[in-house]
Amino acid sequence: MNTTLFTDINWLAVLVAAIAYFALGAIWYSKLLFAPKWASLVGLNMNSTDKSKGFAGMMVASFVLILITCIALAILVVRMDLFILGSALRLGALTGICFATTAVAISFIYESRPLALYFIDCGYHVAGHLVAAIILVMWRA
Repeated sequence: MNTTLFTDINWLAVLVAAIAYFALGAIWYSKLLFAPKWASLVGLNMNSTDKSKGFAGMMVASFVLILITCIALAILVVRMDLFILGSALRLGALTGICFATTAVAISFIYESRPLALYFIDCGYHVAGHLVAAIILVMWRA
């Protein structure tokens, strides 16, 4: 296996980007922003005692997947030799819209999920890609 793909990655920046993306989710899906609407769209009763069942596992899995996303973004940052904020914004928008939202859309099409839910979930991922790309690019500047 060729591991040179990973040699120039700033692993601390990747970890910080993943933490920021994950923390954004805590804000995005909080009562301050989209939690009430999101919960109603997915049919989640926020007052249920069962709502926290398996929650820790979901959080760990989410963080690992976000970390993988940030590693991929870091590879792109290094390979594309990005150093300026404008490049970070373009990269985050491109990957957020073209990769994250399209992948989510495929599932939503087959699951016949509400359009409002799509915009809440995809908005989070586009914002997360933007935040992560900004951190990864600006850390190199």
